[in-house]
Amino acid sequence: PQPSAAVTEAFVRWYEQGLIYRGQRLVNWDPVLKTAISDLEVENVEEDGFLWSIRYALDDGATYDHVERDEDGHETLRETRGYLVVATTRPETLLGDTAVMVHPEDERYAHLIGKTVTLPLTGRRVPVIADDYVDRAFGTGVVKVTPAHDFNDYQVGLRHSLPLINLFTPVAALNDNAPERFRGLDRYEARKQVLAELEDLGLLVEAKPHKLQVPRGDRTGQVIEPYLTDQWFVKMDGLAQRGLELVENGDVKFVPPNWINTYRHWMENIQDWCISRQLWWGHRIPAWFDAEGKCYVGRDEAQARANAGLGDDVVLTQDSDVLETWFSSQLWPFSTLGWPNEAAMAERGFERYLPSSVLVTGFDIIFFWVARMIMATDSFTGKVPFRDVYITGLIRDAQGQKMSKSKGNVLDPLDIIDGISIEDLVAKRTTGLMQPRMAEKIEKATRKEFPDGIIPHGADALRFTIAALATHGRDIKFDMSRAEGYKNFCNKLWNASRFVLMNTEGAQFQGVPQAVTDAEKWILSRLAKVSAEAQAQFADYRFDLLSQALYEFAWNEFCDWFVELAKPALNGEDAAAADSTRHTLLYVLDQLLRLLHPLIPFVTEELWQQVAPRLGLEGGTLSLQAYPQPADFAGQDFATAEADIEWFKGMVSALRRVRSELNVPPSKQVRLLLQGGQAQDRARADRFAAPLKFLLRLESIDWLDPAQEAPAAAAAIVGELKLLVPLEGLVDLDAERARLDKEIARVAGEKDKSEAKLAKFTDKVPAAVVDQERVRLAEWTAQLDGLRGQRAKL
Repeated sequence: PQPSAAVTEAFVRWYEQGLIYRGQRLVNWDPVLKTAISDLEVENVEEDGFLWSIRYALDDGATYDHVERDEDGHETLRETRGYLVVATTRPETLLGDTAVMVHPEDERYAHLIGKTVTLPLTGRRVPVIADDYVDRAFGTGVVKVTPAHDFNDYQVGLRHSLPLINLFTPVAALNDNAPERFRGLDRYEARKQVLAELEDLGLLVEAKPHKLQVPRGDRTGQVIEPYLTDQWFVKMDGLAQRGLELVENGDVKFVPPNWINTYRHWMENIQDWCISRQLWWGHRIPAWFDAEGKCYVGRDEAQARANAGLGDDVVLTQDSDVLETWFSSQLWPFSTLGWPNEAAMAERGFERYLPSSVLVTGFDIIFFWVARMIMATDSFTGKVPFRDVYITGLIRDAQGQKMSKSKGNVLDPLDIIDGISIEDLVAKRTTGLMQPRMAEKIEKATRKEFPDGIIPHGADALRFTIAALATHGRDIKFDMSRAEGYKNFCNKLWNASRFVLMNTEGAQFQGVPQAVTDAEKWILSRLAKVSAEAQAQFADYRFDLLSQALYEFAWNEFCDWFVELAKPALNGEDAAAADSTRHTLLYVLDQLLRLLHPLIPFVTEELWQQVAPRLGLEGGTLSLQAYPQPADFAGQDFATAEADIEWFKGMVSALRRVRSELNVPPSKQVRLLLQGGQAQDRARADRFAAPLKFLLRLESIDWLDPAQEAPAAAAAIVGELKLLVPLEGLVDLDAERARLDKEIARVAGEKDKSEAKLAKFTDKVPAAVVDQERVRLAEWTAQLDGLRGQRAKL
């Protein structure tokens, strides 16, 4: 298979370039999986432990003066010692010590450098060496060196050419390099026995509680052992330097850009990459060994033999190790395009699709995958794998907590899409817990948050919710009420589309409509602007601002306003206006569905399939249609129409507010009196008289002279124009005044209670409770102001 051939080719090329080598190195070893794992698969966890101090006897009568002082620097003890005190958190590894070390400038021990100590429990002599790694101020300033079981000690061992004694088997039991009585013991059993023997011999000075950073495997949770073994490695220095240059030069960009700092830190502190794993599954390493252990590398055994001039009489055995998963994953950008087979590359569009536009991924695999793809793609193809790397946030629960099975706060996307009953949700969250005692707490919290379970929202509503919450550089607090809101949005879009389709039955249009009415010109102008904004937000990966802009246009401008403004034209006597309005309704709906398609593909595809035939569109699927461009509307000046419609919207909103405040039934017609304003207001009122009457159920529209006294009326202001709705015959004034007075008294009482409650709160009351009460007070205050305003009008 081609991907496997790409992996083999990559390995062989790097081996031939001297970038891949086999060597005995210290690796992170998981004793449960019995394999090496990468640094990124190790989680350092702070745990409680001990720091044990142990005596190491100086040989050949060597001594030094030990001095202790109090906090003020006064000498409290001076004695001559013939031993060094070494502190360690892993006493069992002293069996593999090959030196003790001090700082070269530590005057206390300067004369001991080059001498030896006898290793406790073994009788071996090991040297006292000097190295800058030692912190003179920590403990006694003397450190044991176990090069085969500590990464820092390993580096010290290389600098000083110390022996490497591997104490452990692959399952972390002591091997034959340990004294016989310890062989076969688990590392923790060995620790107990070592401590017991040290105490019996009087060599254990003290044991102090100590906070430890314990390395644990992210899959097994077991303590990881630094383990000396033969492994395959990739030299990373040159590759990392080039990978960093590509990002810092802007050939690859991170969004948000702050992730460059994380990338840079990893690349500047990179270590050679251990790529071999002792597992049964994976891409097998293309290397073979003869009976003497000599290694031969090739794309297959025949090539390995040919390269070395080996005959068939030489028996070769292929390495049983496999490559770690990220070795093959790093090749994904170009191996999927046929590399290294030139015919396959041409067939799959290698030159066209590499580099790709953007990689969308999580921050947790920037080094696992992103960095390695950048380095490998550059090394093997001379190209970058992608232009942009968009780093998403982590989706958390509504309280900002990370979702996990143990916390019982995981939301399965399928349950949001399809819905789930409360009983099934509780069962799902409490079954298979690693801590069964948490089940009751999780059930209680789940029933409180979802008393009726989760209703179906659909895939589109979930997608829109996540996009709307995807703010740069922030994790997402998932809010179910937002999902409910976007479900309503999808329903709103569906209903508005049904209106358009019902009113364009049998219609056939082509191209951009030549707008006749002001409403058409206004909606086309708004469409041009939202198209431009969508392009800009996509370019900046601001999916949250994109979602907001499209929501506002679709809900407020298209569904709420243009659909309503279209009704007078559709039902009017002007055939040209009606026909043009139908064309514009279809055209704007088509463009809106295109704008929304990347966010909500399912409902938009279903609706577009019904819209497309009426506009003569072909292509089979909305996914293959061009995304709207602002240039589509070049040359059309709709500024005047926009201003006129904004005036009209202000009129409609003001009068609807008056009707609502007066509790006027929607079916009841009212009179409208206009007073003041500019000449432009009078012209607009005349031009929009028909749609105003249609939408607002107006009996008549009349003008009052500026000096003319107005009758008792409810008033509103739009610009300099006063809108008056006469109250005579509209409401029972006495009954309405009495109702408002009663409601004012009730709300004022609630406001007083809230103020009194806040006044009694002390510093001990939680801030959340105080904030909640302040919100209530603000709500009561707003209600009271509104009621008093209504009362004043009467």
